[in-house]
Amino acid sequence: MPADDRVYNVLFLCTGNSARSILGEALMNHVGEGRFRAFSAGSTPKGEVHPLTLKTLANAGISTEGLRSKPWDEFATPDAPKMDFVFTVCDNAAGEACPVWPGQPMTAHWGIEDPAAFAGPQFQKEAAFDDALRYLRNRITAFMSLPLASIDRMALTSKLQGIGAMEGSTSKSQGAA
Repeated sequence: MPADDRVYNVLFLCTGNSARSILGEALMNHVGEGRFRAFSAGSTPKGEVHPLTLKTLANAGISTEGLRSKPWDEFATPDAPKMDFVFTVCDNAAGEACPVWPGQPMTAHWGIEDPAAFAGPQFQKEAAFDDALRYLRNRITAFMSLPLASIDRMALTSKLQGIGAMEGSTSKSQGAA
């Protein structure tokens, strides 16, 4: 079936685009088996990737090449890659008015606690980043197992919301972003 050969574009959004969304981008590109091309952005990007994000990815054997903190406006232009899926990974970004994405991608909220906001000893900060990466890995693995080429939009929406409610979710109620 030709649809199985399709590469899906995925955008991970967060407010600062320095930790969770970057982890999602790098991880999906690492495990996406060539079927997915991931990007990340923020509504008010910090302008740099958090050092523990880079350390966590390197420790997991995931490339950090080309990662940068950037505004989501880059992906709302007519010449930007057309997104198939947009996932918000922080509660703030989920509540913000997002740009209108070209191509009307499927959206879902996959809220995860911000490891960059953790206050405590260094080893606990590192553990918070490891947890965020693990929660994202679980969500991405579940997402990649969906029959994207053959599932209808309503069923897919339900599945995406269910993935967002997996262990580590910060959301009290689930809904599309």
